[in-house]
Amino acid sequence: MTQRASESALTRTLRIGTRGSALALAQANFVADTIRKAGCPVEQIVVSTTGDESSAPVADLGIGVFTSALREALARGEVDFAVHSFKDLPTTPDPRFTLAAVPVREDPRDVLVARDGLALAQLPSGSVVGTGSPRRATQLRALGLGLEVVGMRGNVGTRIQKVRDGELDAVVLARAGLARLGRLDEITEVFDPLQMLPAPAQGALAIECLADDIETEHRLAALDDPATRAAVTAERALLAGLGSPCSAPIGALAEVVDDLDEDGHVIESLSLRGVAATADGTLLRASITGKTTEAASLGRALAAELLDLGAEPLPAAGGPAHR
Repeated sequence: MTQRASESALTRTLRIGTRGSALALAQANFVADTIRKAGCPVEQIVVSTTGDESSAPVADLGIGVFTSALREALARGEVDFAVHSFKDLPTTPDPRFTLAAVPVREDPRDVLVARDGLALAQLPSGSVVGTGSPRRATQLRALGLGLEVVGMRGNVGTRIQKVRDGELDAVVLARAGLARLGRLDEITEVFDPLQMLPAPAQGALAIECLADDIETEHRLAALDDPATRAAVTAERALLAGLGSPCSAPIGALAEVVDDLDEDGHVIESLSLRGVAATADGTLLRASITGKTTEAASLGRALAAELLDLGAEPLPAAGGPAHR
């Protein structure tokens, strides 16, 4: 363990690594404020990533475009921990790091921001809807509303401005991002997961530190929410079971729900829903329920069921979850 890592996390300033986008900074501020309230000083360090520097589609940039630079800064000792959008992390674990905390998740649903305050069903056939997510695009087209779905990149503000400027009729975004940016009033419709399942781990944060930095890991553990961790563990296990290139339209949503055991006692169960596509683009949906302690195995089981139903198996790239 390094000398810095051996210092007490209660007396030293913790350096938090974050991307520089408005959303990433909002996420980092949430984590920093929580730690400061516990009496620990925090310093933010902005790290530029490949995904921030390029305007190319995420699928063309490869694995870890939003996370690799943060992880390398952590490995070099430039920061003490990093805050990621969980859905950006590769599904293959990196032994250099530990997942110190998964805070309470924001609402993971997708939302519409449309001209004139319209809902999706109110948009005329041929309306142009922007999204950078193959998952969202596939599910939008499956609704059969005659919309023209086009790809796009850019931060939340840039995407919404394209609607305001009349370049697009609507955009589909994550509700969690708008909540963290204080822009919920711009939403014109929140999608029910029956319409559109979110990306695995959407709305959740992943806080990583070095695997041997026990002091920092202990300090960050107070931010962990077991229900959120169980849910995203199941979702990402499904993702890993199907493979995870960015071009794949995979959606998943797990929730901790109250259930009854054989004796009629109330217990917590984990309910997981997933969606994947066949080779011809047909969407397949499946669900499973089990113990919260079996989150990973539930995800793997649901992935196997979707494959048995005809879902297109994908190369096991260990890549980022789908945006």
